[in-house]
Amino acid sequence: QVQFVESGGGLVQPGGSLRLSCAASRSIFSITVMGWYRQAPGKQRELVARIFSGGITNYADSVKGRFTISRDNSRNTVYLQMNNLKPEDTAVYYCNTDPVGAWGQGTQVTVSS
Repeated sequence: QVQFVESGGGLVQPGGSLRLSCAASRSIFSITVMGWYRQAPGKQRELVARIFSGGITNYADSVKGRFTISRDNSRNTVYLQMNNLKPEDTAVYYCNTDPVGAWGQGTQVTVSS
C-alpha cells in the first residue's frame, strides 16, 4: 500500500503563502486521483483539493482561487500551493488517494498574526 510523507507546513501570517509537498513511497503514475485533505481542531477531516491523472482539478469552495494542486508523476510527488492564507485555513494537512488509503502524519499549517 502506498504511503505518503507530507512537508512544507509552518506558521504564516494572514495573506501569506506556503507550498506543501507530498512524497509517495512508490509511483503515483497509476493512481487516478490524488487529493489534499485537512483537519482543523474539533472538526472532521475534509477534502480540500484533488487532481486527476489527466490534470483535471477540483477544489473546495473555501479555497477556490487561492489554492492550486499539482502532481509530478516523475517525482512521485503532489503539491499544494496555498496563497492568501486565512486563519480558518489553520489545520493539519494530509495527502492521500481518493478514495483514501492509509494516512500519513500530515503537516501543520498555522495562519496567525
